[in-house]
Amino acid sequence: MTILLNPGPVVLSDRVRQAMLKPDLCHREQEFIDLQNKIKVDLLNIYQLSADQWASIVFTGSGTSAMEAMMTSLVPAHGKVLIIENGVYGERLSYIAKTHDIDHVVLHHEWGEEIDLTKLKGELQYHEELSHVAVVHHETTTGRLNNIDAVAELCNKHGNIPLLLDAVSSFGAEEIKFDDWNIAACAATANKCLHGVPGTSFVITNREAMTQMSATPARTLYLDLVTYLKLQDSNGTPFTQSIQTFYALAEALDELNDAGGWQDRQKQYWRRMDIVRSGLQKLNIKASLERDETSCVLNSFPLPDGISYEELHDKLKAAGFVIYAGQGGFAKSLFRISCMGDISDSDMDRFIDEMGTIVNS
Repeated sequence: MTILLNPGPVVLSDRVRQAMLKPDLCHREQEFIDLQNKIKVDLLNIYQLSADQWASIVFTGSGTSAMEAMMTSLVPAHGKVLIIENGVYGERLSYIAKTHDIDHVVLHHEWGEEIDLTKLKGELQYHEELSHVAVVHHETTTGRLNNIDAVAELCNKHGNIPLLLDAVSSFGAEEIKFDDWNIAACAATANKCLHGVPGTSFVITNREAMTQMSATPARTLYLDLVTYLKLQDSNGTPFTQSIQTFYALAEALDELNDAGGWQDRQKQYWRRMDIVRSGLQKLNIKASLERDETSCVLNSFPLPDGISYEELHDKLKAAGFVIYAGQGGFAKSLFRISCMGDISDSDMDRFIDEMGTIVNS
């Protein structure tokens, strides 16, 4: 079996894979509505969110579709969003805003940099017209887990500005403080920390924030969350959903709950990642970020001396492991390792053994 150490898709458990073999359904039948409603409830329960205050909106698409749905559906026509960039996915939020002509301002950092809170404070003071701040929780460009506690504290002090949170690579394994962080919406996907399959994504929204958008003309057809919420609250769906990926997500959510929830998954990921960090350290490959700066989900590492990414990738793939390249300017200097999915501590021990063979050959 090939062990996927890329940040999604993940190695599926047998029970999730088998779930996709359940009977075919029409998305207009009650059986599908029951499935959709179960997923919506289970998603809220991961972080103990009240259905009176929060809604989970589920649709067919990748994690980027959730980001785009969140940005296009939660920023009103008269609104303006401050987008914090310190990696590819913060920049993707900016690209979405540009594509849809959403009024925005950017607080840019170099990839991997810690968010500069002094500069953020200055932007919040200068741009009193801001309606939202958009930020990535776990920036997988480098593995940095952004300090959302500090970002939210500043936003609360300067106008009580709500957050649009990209949690695509953190939902289900990292702490998300929906109330304390004043989250208006949180975008995520099935095929990362939840261990589902690609094809289903979702946005957790504050119902009051969505109510405020009900009179705003939709920017998109397919990704309009106001329409999804209205119909899903009424036991419907606006478009054909990916039935088999819904089956897989429902099973993956049961599996997460059976395994102890996001807290235990976080501990599991850190146990695996610590095997990787300490093992590579012994091979003189030190993680790019300190442990308290990074997510349990993914870490980045410098390429071993004298070994290109292509050589490392191909040798590891021949041994049964798939790793991930650095992005952009990091393509020639970094590789990335994720510990999601149905893999074991012994798989990570074996990965370190293979790395040792490659580095020392």
